[in-house]
Amino acid sequence: MENRSLVTIANHSREKIEYLIQMASAFEKNPNRRLLEGKVVATLFFEPSTRTRLSFETAANRLGARVIGFADPKVTSGTKGETLKDTIMMVSNYADLIVMRHYLEGAAQYASEVAPVPIVNAGDGANQHPSQTMLDLYTIYQTQGHLDNLDIYLVGDLKYGRTVHSLLMAMRHFNPTFHFIAPEELAMPTVYKKYCNDNGIRYVEHTDFDAETISGADILYMTRVQKERFADLDEYEKVKDRYLLKLNMLSKARSNMKILHPLPRVNEIEYSIDDTPYAYYFQQARNGLYAREALICDVLGITLEDILKN
Repeated sequence: MENRSLVTIANHSREKIEYLIQMASAFEKNPNRRLLEGKVVATLFFEPSTRTRLSFETAANRLGARVIGFADPKVTSGTKGETLKDTIMMVSNYADLIVMRHYLEGAAQYASEVAPVPIVNAGDGANQHPSQTMLDLYTIYQTQGHLDNLDIYLVGDLKYGRTVHSLLMAMRHFNPTFHFIAPEELAMPTVYKKYCNDNGIRYVEHTDFDAETISGADILYMTRVQKERFADLDEYEKVKDRYLLKLNMLSKARSNMKILHPLPRVNEIEYSIDDTPYAYYFQQARNGLYAREALICDVLGITLEDILKN
């Protein structure tokens, strides 16, 4: 039986990504399509989340499914010593689909190998975040009109930022040029730079972050320095305020440039930027509903034709 789980977007072809963008676009026109009547979606969040969890649960509700699950692992049998495998097998008895966020890298892959129902990876440690990537791709397409030949600047925590890792891998089909802007301590890991080299993806590394450096950006993708990923809080304190986007840094920005951020924001984007035409992070978060509706339908075998008929 085909495993329709979504663990990483790296395996998706250009055609598949474009197909999912069409599905998300259909849901943006009408998000209320009762395609999952009688289905149950389980959301298992072993790590805190606001946007991802709520948008997945909203997506399931708008599609007509019922939602079960937890947002706090302290209330589960994991506190009694239950293994991840046993939790997954148990929840599979009750649900048609499991959406899971976990603090361990590789947890989603493991879950997809043992579960009899599809698993959607809602983030596994510092590894992958494919549903965020899908909404990022949809947002980039929405703002630029295409995905090809774009200059994409990734700023901040590129070491632990699973959103930038997934985006880099998904964009390999579209001939991007990436610019990595980060302190040495949070630089893009070697494994992802090797991925770029192996797949013919151009990239440039910067340590400067100023108006001149970002003047060539089509997409400026800001990230939060993630305190929860640091074992040494002194190291966190050293880097947390190194790359902050201020209004005067947009003086040389391209007219089409959009600022994205997976959120939550701490202080890395000045609030005055919210009112500029460059800010697009709140619309990006809204697109999470449409992209996740598309992904839920896809892993459950519902097609674009099914959506358009509904």
